[in-house]
Amino acid sequence: MADGVKPRVKVPKSASAGEAVTIKTLISHPMESGQRKDSSGNAIPRSIINRFTCDFNGRNVIDITLEPAISTNPYFEFEARVDEAGEFKFTWYDDDGSVYEDSKSIEIG
Repeated sequence: MADGVKPRVKVPKSASAGEAVTIKTLISHPMESGQRKDSSGNAIPRSIINRFTCDFNGRNVIDITLEPAISTNPYFEFEARVDEAGEFKFTWYDDDGSVYEDSKSIEIG
């Protein structure tokens, strides 16, 4: 991961079919708005995670567009219904073109 950017994801290991599970994600990122200046008075370039998506077995669960006002280390908590075992895929898109991914499996039990 570039510059210490690191995603963290928490998904239950198993759920009942049809259950809504809580998913928690956090990505360590400075989220620079582009509106501050450094000690020399130069503008600090904008550098934010501008989009976050989550898919389950190839189907979109959530798709969020982020703006410069978002805080450092953006955290998202949301629910997703699982009807079958499968894999959640999480993707964060950075202004600099970097893409950070993580995935977690869930079983039906």
